[in-house]
Amino acid sequence: MMPLKLANIDEKLTIQRISGNEELKKHLSDLGFVPGTDLKVVAKTNGNMIVNIKNARIAIGEQTAMKIFI
Repeated sequence: MMPLKLANIDEKLTIQRISGNEELKKHLSDLGFVPGTDLKVVAKTNGNMIVNIKNARIAIGEQTAMKIFI
């Protein structure tokens, strides 16, 4: 298991765990980031990432990407 921040572009991944406070976990859950969900990193720029999850593209920051484990 590793943080999403370390993932490669175009690699198909599955979320294993989300860390952080309850507010962050709820926010990520509302966006579709829940354990067992597949996603793919589309782009990485200056520590930020764009991921494709549930047919949507979502931008997340470096700190958030460190709390999503794949």
